[in-house]
Amino acid sequence: MGAALSALSFDAVYSSPLRRARDTADRILAQLKTPPAKPLQTTDKLKEINLPVWEGRLFTEIAEQDPEGYRDWQTQPHKLKMSLPGADGATDYYPVPALFEQAEAFWREMLPHHEGQTVLVVAHSGINRALISTAIGLSSDRYQSVHQSNCGISVLNFAGELGEAVQIESLNLTAHLGELLPKPKKGQNGPRFLLVRHGETDWNRQKRFQGQIDVPLNENGRAQSQQAAEFLKPIAIDYAVTSPMLRPKETAEIILQYHPDVPLDLEDNLKEISHGLWEGKLEAEIEAEYPGTLHQWQRSPETVQMPEGENLQQVWERAIAAWDHIVQTAASRPNPGTTMVVAHDAVNKAILCYVLGLGPEHFWNFKQGNGAVSGIDYAANTDIQPVLMAMNITIHLSGSIFDKTAAGAL
Repeated sequence: MGAALSALSFDAVYSSPLRRARDTADRILAQLKTPPAKPLQTTDKLKEINLPVWEGRLFTEIAEQDPEGYRDWQTQPHKLKMSLPGADGATDYYPVPALFEQAEAFWREMLPHHEGQTVLVVAHSGINRALISTAIGLSSDRYQSVHQSNCGISVLNFAGELGEAVQIESLNLTAHLGELLPKPKKGQNGPRFLLVRHGETDWNRQKRFQGQIDVPLNENGRAQSQQAAEFLKPIAIDYAVTSPMLRPKETAEIILQYHPDVPLDLEDNLKEISHGLWEGKLEAEIEAEYPGTLHQWQRSPETVQMPEGENLQQVWERAIAAWDHIVQTAASRPNPGTTMVVAHDAVNKAILCYVLGLGPEHFWNFKQGNGAVSGIDYAANTDIQPVLMAMNITIHLSGSIFDKTAAGAL
């Protein structure tokens, strides 16, 4: 991880004081070409989740000795309760909600001091999940829905303090560890999904709204698709579904050149959002014709009705209907395997929100670069929520942990 971060400049570094995190931070710092502007700061607010009754025990033991608590941990973690002895008798303690309060306290204390800066935070799986969740407004019942691997890297972009706009640029990158995608969690053993956004088009590059105008890939988009194909070549893909539009369909076909026995199914409900009268226009043209609406789209997208097009609720309904069908089809197979789904920016964001239990108002919390790959795992047990294993992997496109693909209109 130190090698992956070595060329970056950090204005500050924060770490949990626990040795496994502090040692990790020290090893990263030793490899940075530019020392941070401030010395490493440790804070108890980055300590790992406190599970006092379970600590030091194997999960297999806990599953046998405390089946009810273990079931809560898996299916409704916010309700996991532990009784702690005290001078006035036992008190009930809820570890996951307490961790989310701890994460919020860290953000509120740290963020005001680092506006416009790049900050490295080194902590633990549980607290990192709580940090990511509280940043985007995810409640503690979804604690198990976001995965964090040892030495996985996530990138969050804050517009200001906690409660203001936050974008997850990438989640749980592990390619620098020799793991293209994170390994499935123990006990997950259901279908895995690779969610891919199509490669670049000329209109992506120009920041022109394309929506359902069937713009093909440009030369760079085909190169990105080829890079995604090389990246996914070692991954066993069993099934594939794509939006029927030219740009995702060609992206899927390029990726599947290394998986020639995998048929490609077309799904109309995966088509990009219809921007209606905005399609084919640049942002400046839209602002001139529809004053203030573009700003509303950028701030509160769930409130915008595209003129003669769709609103996000309509996109949500059809994208989720398509996704549920794809998931149910995979889960019903004797071998659920891995299904690749290739679609568009807005549709992918709708799916990512849905997987985490979020609505259209969270549309901008997730970045989807051209040619990016995300991983979502489902458990065989339908009571267990799906897990976002990794999101917006673009390292195969630029060699960087940052998404350097074209940014702009959908």
